[in-house]
Amino acid sequence: MNPLKPGETARTPWIVGVSGASGTPYAAAVLRALLAAGESVDLVVSRASRLTLLDETGISFRDAHWRDDLRAWLSRGADGKPDTFTVNVDADAVRYWPAGDLAAGPSSGSYPTKGMLIVPASTASVAGVALGLSKDLLQRAASVTLKERRTLVVAVRETPLNGQTLRHLVSLDDAGATVVPASPAFYAGATHIQDLVDFVAGRVLDAAGVQHRLYRRWQGELGGGDRPL
Repeated sequence: MNPLKPGETARTPWIVGVSGASGTPYAAAVLRALLAAGESVDLVVSRASRLTLLDETGISFRDAHWRDDLRAWLSRGADGKPDTFTVNVDADAVRYWPAGDLAAGPSSGSYPTKGMLIVPASTASVAGVALGLSKDLLQRAASVTLKERRTLVVAVRETPLNGQTLRHLVSLDDAGATVVPASPAFYAGATHIQDLVDFVAGRVLDAAGVQHRLYRRWQGELGGGDRPL
């Protein structure tokens, strides 16, 4: 359990926004680690991300059955194998807000949160947040997070990046967000696709100050990552 800051309660959540970029295993790894750390989560799944999730996992994310669909998604490994992980998605742990609900809790600065993680972040969502468009709840919640000076981590997943997107990322950095490209590293001794996914998820959580054990940290010794956790 990560320590609470002054004014926070046990149900002061992290908002996790999932955009339509490829990389739904990154989001799953972040969500699992937040729950394992005892954090509460408010989840926003964009309409575009549902198509990506279906394409990458075969899972349909439905508003009326979101808890069952989320459990199926989070239990799946990055290699597509079902029932790889056991997760708790009960009412205290996770709250789901439809992307079209602009009256949802996270749309207001008076709704207490620890911050927001957008993972993966598409270039469209990056542009929308940088320009303050607030066209859906994901963008609106991110804009609120910035204006309230809360932690915003943007795990951009796209390559190559054009000049316009780079300028949007600089704007987000200037506004106080942390930009974390979804770029796996190999020094931690990765032997499986899940290790590479967990490295990126761990760096997202590092930027948010959330404790985890998703990857082996560099200790200043060559070969220290030969044996993964």
